Amino acid sequence: MYASTRLLRSQISFFKPFYNGCSIETTRKGQDILGAIAASKYRKNVICKETAFSDFTAEKITPRIKKSNGVFLYLHGGGYVCGKLEYAKAFGITLSAKNGIDSFCAAYRLAPENPFPSALYDALCSFMYLRKSGYEAKNIILCGESAGGGLIYALTFLLKQLKEPLPGGIIAISPWTDLTLSGKSYEYNEKIDPSMTRERLLFYADMYAKNKTDPFVSPIFADTRGFPPSLIFAGGDEILLDDARTMHENLIKSGCKSTLTITPEMWHGYILYGVKEAEKDHDTIRSFTEEILNG
Repeated sequence: MYASTRLLRSQISFFKPFYNGCSIETTRKGQDILGAIAASKYRKNVICKETAFSDFTAEKITPRIKKSNGVFLYLHGGGYVCGKLEYAKAFGITLSAKNGIDSFCAAYRLAPENPFPSALYDALCSFMYLRKSGYEAKNIILCGESAGGGLIYALTFLLKQLKEPLPGGIIAISPWTDLTLSGKSYEYNEKIDPSMTRERLLFYADMYAKNKTDPFVSPIFADTRGFPPSLIFAGGDEILLDDARTMHENLIKSGCKSTLTITPEMWHGYILYGVKEAEKDHDTIRSFTEEILNG
């Protein structure tokens, strides 16, 4: 582990008790501040334009140097409870700048004010908006982290049920795919995870949905046959590790293409922190994106 990454990890671990004890409003404000900081590095390389829908807002990110006509539909994390537009567009800016294609970042409605299925409906609305804007489904790549990583699989399952064309590919970063919290990693990584606790996730899950075995809530219970290729990333030390692993295994069993990368000693959503260990992951994302759009 790089020294800079070790320092960052220790800082995250130090604030873990405070974060997990914060009110929802405080957590939301903190997450938006983190988003603004994370977006600052690449903001000059893109053009941002806000789009307002009846129930939510979104941001269209266009790279100044465009390499392809594809688009990332990016759905942010935050336990379905946190993440306004400033946070929603942060990693979308990074994706566009590094890959040379558009990103569309939806600040979907949040629980507990708007529980399930509000977030899923907003994700569907975003996908259909991109279709109407001229993007072919095969040129739309879904990307999401944490709750957003679960939401992109729920969206794909919904599109399948509606018999709509499916996206060209899926990129999931530390996806939260099982709101029943049944994975064994919730136990064996409990003490070493520097950022997440089971109690906090259960708190978020209870606010988002009553029936946590609903496949649109926990997509590990979904029929994934026919899903497009997936690229899944997870940190070796995060309690949600088995969410990523089980989703990957389900996809493989269903005959789908899926690649799972588990990076040792990394935490939940580590790619979003810009650590040096994630540079290879960005290379993988770039190759995956090029293959989907140019294949």
